[in-house]
Amino acid sequence: MRVLAVSDEEVPGLVLASSTLRPDLILGAGDLPGAYLESLVDRYGAPCVFVPGNHDPDHSGYRRTRGGYVRGGLPCEPPGPRGGINADGRVVTVAGLTVAGLGGSIRYRGGPNQWTQAQAARRAWRLRLAARRRTVDVVLAHSPARGVGDGDDGPHRGLAALGGLVAGLRPQVFVHGHVHPYGRPGPDREIDGVPVLNTVGYTYFEITPGSPGTYGVKERRRGA
Repeated sequence: MRVLAVSDEEVPGLVLASSTLRPDLILGAGDLPGAYLESLVDRYGAPCVFVPGNHDPDHSGYRRTRGGYVRGGLPCEPPGPRGGINADGRVVTVAGLTVAGLGGSIRYRGGPNQWTQAQAARRAWRLRLAARRRTVDVVLAHSPARGVGDGDDGPHRGLAALGGLVAGLRPQVFVHGHVHPYGRPGPDREIDGVPVLNTVGYTYFEITPGSPGTYGVKERRRGA
């Protein structure tokens, strides 16, 4: 199957009719407007799985009912793309691909979707429990893992728990955003043999669900 993974920076060319991409699934790794993700869904007719980034609004507290979403007992629409599937803290299977999601970044100023290392470790532990006896194809996060393509400044330090999560779940690929490469090619990175993909900008890749070793990048833009 073909996957379009996006994060952090809008790429206007992706929504043009001239785009030749044909994704079966769209992955959003955070810090993108819901309207942009919706435009990709409309353009390609593919479902969208996403996690929130540190600049995204608070996604917690929303509950789906027969009459629609409510929060605090009041009707309201959750943030994010309409019809999109928020995988933060969950394991979801969409279009045949199983995705384990962990949104947010290191806590640096107290906003939503920001976590201390201890909080992130607890969230990663719960996600590993949710993934028991399931074959995870993709770990989707906003933050990189600590020491694997993260930054030296406070806001861009990676979450240490992600390294153990990826090593434990053994997905075909770990997809994240958050750290902007500004168009510069970076080195290929791995966590315990699992490819690490910084998808700021966009990446178009192929993968066969449930078949390790089938992940391969077809097209990529490494941010502006």
